[in-house]
Amino acid sequence: MSAPRRERALVRPHVVTGGRARPTRNIFDLVTLVMAARSEVVGLSPEKRRVMELCRGGALSVAEVAGHLSLPVSVTKVLLSDLVDSGHIVTRASVPDTGQPPTRVLQEVLDGLRARL
Repeated sequence: MSAPRRERALVRPHVVTGGRARPTRNIFDLVTLVMAARSEVVGLSPEKRRVMELCRGGALSVAEVAGHLSLPVSVTKVLLSDLVDSGHIVTRASVPDTGQPPTRVLQEVLDGLRARL
């Protein structure tokens, strides 16, 4: 990798967040779901417009948004918090894992065990 490209990679997150390292809200974890709340993108940065495009298709997790943007999760959280503050997106906690597999899966395991005996 050439020096200018490496330099750009180090500067970009700082520029994308306006120099901020922390989101205005601490409501995001990797599996927090984000959805577009409005369609207006006028005045948004290219990264925020891309988040809006991604979230129009349905709910995405913070980790998925970061992956699509090719940005660190910490930078993505700053962008998402700005979009929550402006009313462009809404968040929802992920569905909690009950720790129990579906009944169908248990039945298939039981059937498989019975077939072996």
